[in-house]
Amino acid sequence: MSTRIGLIGDPHATAAPVAKAVSLLRAEGVDRILCTGDIAGYGNELDETVDLLIEAGCTAILGNHESWYLEKSTDRQDTRNRAFFEKLPAVVELNVEGVRLYMVHASPPRSDMEGIRLLDVRGDVLPESMSAWSERLQGFDYDVLVVGHTHQVFAERLADTLVVNPGSTKFNHSCAILDLPSMVFQVLPLSSTKVVKSWNWGTSWTLPILRPHAPLIAKKAGAHTPERIILRETTKAG
Repeated sequence: MSTRIGLIGDPHATAAPVAKAVSLLRAEGVDRILCTGDIAGYGNELDETVDLLIEAGCTAILGNHESWYLEKSTDRQDTRNRAFFEKLPAVVELNVEGVRLYMVHASPPRSDMEGIRLLDVRGDVLPESMSAWSERLQGFDYDVLVVGHTHQVFAERLADTLVVNPGSTKFNHSCAILDLPSMVFQVLPLSSTKVVKSWNWGTSWTLPILRPHAPLIAKKAGAHTPERIILRETTKAG
């Protein structure tokens, strides 16, 4: 048996990419959708973005922008969004198909600011960062760690954990699917826009478009079947 989990990251109050992501994930037949937080901030469509996530039955967590929103907002008329944010947990822990999954906005155990940044501005892996985070995650007792915050798209094995970031729907133009228990991580571009592998405040590097289903291998020590990172092109409707 297999469970397909849709991943949406850092929507930042921009509704159209979230709507596209939900549509793509539903078309792919995902069993549930998770959101890595930072629903608020930067954009001006917070109401619409929250509505989309609620309608999709999305399981979301608290990002730093939600925390700042709750701390600084003086708009007491916005009781609906405040109530939604106040109910968001800092972390989500799941056991799916025997796979232990932990989701936090930035990094475990509960940080919403100290992000796991593994790529440079060109989207290339930073070996020193990989090494440092592998050391930090020694003894982390989960099979999969889902994060957001850094606006980077990756799936890398750090210590004994597969760490994945679906990127931001707003800035990276991406969402993702995590298949369990196989741990296949599939990146879906939103519409015809190329995935931005690493987005850094105006400096970005696009992820080359591969043939549909062409795998990039993320090796797992001792595994018979490696995890695959798959970048798929989306066929435009009409």
